[in-house]
Parts: sequence; C-alpha cells; structure tokens
Amino acid sequence: MKRKVIIDCDPGIDDSLAIMLALSSPELDILGITITAGNAPLKQGFENAKKVLNHMDRLDVPIFLGADKPLVKEFVDALDTHGEDGLGESFLPEIEGYIQNINALEFYENTLSTTKCSVIALGPLTNLAQLAQKNAKAFDQIEEIVSMGGSYKSHGNCSPVAEYNYWEDPEAAKIVYERFAKTNKKIHMVGLDVTRKIVLTPTLLEFMERLDQKQGSFIRKITKFYFDFHWQWEHIIGCVINDPLAVAYFIDRSLCSGFNAYTDIETDGITRGQSVVDAYGYYRKEANARILIQVEAKDFFMFFLERILDCKKEDLDYLDKILGEENAR
Repeated sequence: MKRKVIIDCDPGIDDSLAIMLALSSPELDILGITITAGNAPLKQGFENAKKVLNHMDRLDVPIFLGADKPLVKEFVDALDTHGEDGLGESFLPEIEGYIQNINALEFYENTLSTTKCSVIALGPLTNLAQLAQKNAKAFDQIEEIVSMGGSYKSHGNCSPVAEYNYWEDPEAAKIVYERFAKTNKKIHMVGLDVTRKIVLTPTLLEFMERLDQKQGSFIRKITKFYFDFHWQWEHIIGCVINDPLAVAYFIDRSLCSGFNAYTDIETDGITRGQSVVDAYGYYRKEANARILIQVEAKDFFMFFLERILDCKKEDLDYLDKILGEENAR
C-alpha cells in the first residue's frame, strides 16, 4: 500500500535528489511539497522544486510556500554550499505556473483535517513548528515524522556541534520535538552520524551516467558545485547527499539502525542547534526520538540507483566493485 506523505524541504541540491527519489518510489503517495527558507531563500527554493518536478515530468505534484524565515533568529541561507541559485549553479530555466491560493500552513491544516499522513522533513522545521503553534490538533494527526537533521556523535556541519537544519531554526526544532512527544510518537532523527556515510563519488556519478544519460547528466549538473565545496572544506572527493537517506529510510527501515532516546535542541549560544541526545538516560525522561547511528551505505546506493535510474538490480552488479574499491582506499 502507498503511504501518504508530505515532503517539507528547502531545495537545495540534496533536497532535489531526495525529491527525485521520492517521485521514483511507488510506495509513496506524495500529497504535496511544502517549502521553507533554508538552504535557499523561500522563493528560490520554490523555483528549484518546480525545476526538479519538471525534470521528472511530475508537475502534477502541488507545491506550497511556507515560512520565509526562522521563528526567532535571522535567516541565514546556505548558498555558499548550494550555489548562487541554490541548485549547484546549474541555472536551469524557470518554470511557469504553480500559483497557489493557499500557503503551506493552510495546506497542512486542510490535509490533516481529513487525511492521516506522514511528513518527511528535509529542511528546518519552521513550517511544522508554525502548525504546532497554530493548530496543535492538526499537527497531532501527523502519523510519523522523519527529520533529516541533528547529530549525535558526529561533528556539526555549520558549527562544531550543530547540523544546519536545526541550527537554522533551533526554536522550531525544539517545538516540534516537544509537541510530537505529546502524541506518544517519536521523531526519526536521520542525522549526520548516518548521512555523512552517504557520499556520491565521481566514480558513482560516472556509473550513473553510463546507465542513464538523462538522469546522470542532470545529477552531474546540479552536484558539480557540491563536489567542489566538499573538496574545498572537507577534502572529500565526492559530496555528502544527506536528504535522500531520509526518504530511503522512510520506505525501508532496514537501511539504518539506532536507538530511542530523549532528545532536546539547544537554542542559543555557541551550542545553538545542537541536538542533545540523552543516550544514557540522565534526564529520566521518556524517549521522544529514534536516533539513527548506523547505515548500510551499499544497500542505500542500490536502493537509490535502482529507483532514480529506473534500472534493474542486475544492471547494478558493478556497484559492488565500485564501492569495494572506494572503501579500500
């Protein structure tokens, strides 16, 4: 059975790859895409989502504009990571249309008043926090939240301790974690501990182009800037594609493993955005999150490529050799 889902995101290079994966996954019934300010300013993220849907021939999926800034703090984009256009400086042509009569918050309220669905959150949690503040009853109807954000033991990617999505709007993340816990449900935190192991390398990208020129060349176009950024700042030959793992995990729980723990989000000072995971139960509080700490990277890439490239598993036999050689380096 298809699972009804809303994708909340801030496209963004890796958000775009995640949208492509979601659209290529028959298990998902995507009710809509809601945009928040994050990697790119709100309108830019909106335009990027349209470009991805156009590339995937899925302009039937509705997109809704959400929050254009964090709840409390000033907005700080991540265009230094994602390029001037937020999509790797691919400068794809603009797509007309998608003028909506309602915004993301209204879409959430309308949808959740009649339909139970889950949310895959790939950016700051501002839209969800606004929903929790305005209409807690609607928020409580969310069946499941998988959030790409946070970090347990891995270092941060925008401060020594914080992952960008939670750093961008820590107040929102705190509200969402606290409110969702009141429904006796746990947020699945797909953090840097697992996403840092999902590295798209030049060899993998070349392999994708060999199998599917259209998809491979599109992904090359939007990730080139990302490759350069990762080499400049982390000396990684490749790029970490965080967000697709959240989509893959939502569909197939065997890809990642972890543990349940009470988790809080720091909102200020040098630890702003840090996800404080009480792994040893110091606070004696009920677990409100599922913290992922291990991932089967090979299984993820098999899952990702098979869907994105619309190919069969037997076409991916060479993937073992590619990943084996890279792991041996």
